Amino acid sequence: MSLRLAHTADLDPADLRAARALLHDAFDGDLTDADWEHGLGGVHALVHDGAGLAAHGSVVMRRARHRGAWLRVGYVEAVAVRADARRRGLGGQVMAALERIVDRAYDLGALGASDDGAQLYTARGWQRWPGRICGLSPDRGIVRLAEEEGHVFVWPGLTGALDPANELVFDWRDGDVL
Repeated sequence: MSLRLAHTADLDPADLRAARALLHDAFDGDLTDADWEHGLGGVHALVHDGAGLAAHGSVVMRRARHRGAWLRVGYVEAVAVRADARRRGLGGQVMAALERIVDRAYDLGALGASDDGAQLYTARGWQRWPGRICGLSPDRGIVRLAEEEGHVFVWPGLTGALDPANELVFDWRDGDVL
């Protein structure tokens, strides 16, 4: 098995097709074009085995406002492990690589997790954000994203400076905001 880190610009079309196919399968076909786009433009962690791409994740830059300051957020996206390669630590390898990038390049790490994915993240030390979650809409200003509350996790590097009494306001994007 080999782990490779590469920016989206350094991935060839075959790498991108393999990553998208892996995500499509891992999410049972529930991967929109917007979901795919959210994982592009940053650094990808790819694990290959003898059968091809076994695991993938990426970290992209986002902005979030908290307590009046805008933070550079390393937002983890598109984490998946091929069905026949699960429960072998590959998700942990991908996350370790992405967490190192978050630690060295961003003010905050964040991600949105499904109930299934939450187990991996909490086991690695990610903390469920207990406060309000909002998005800065291009036409409606700050919009509360109540359906996302309880599904956003933050990386503990900066959590001491975060105050759950104050909302996290993320930059807007097409499709699911988080």
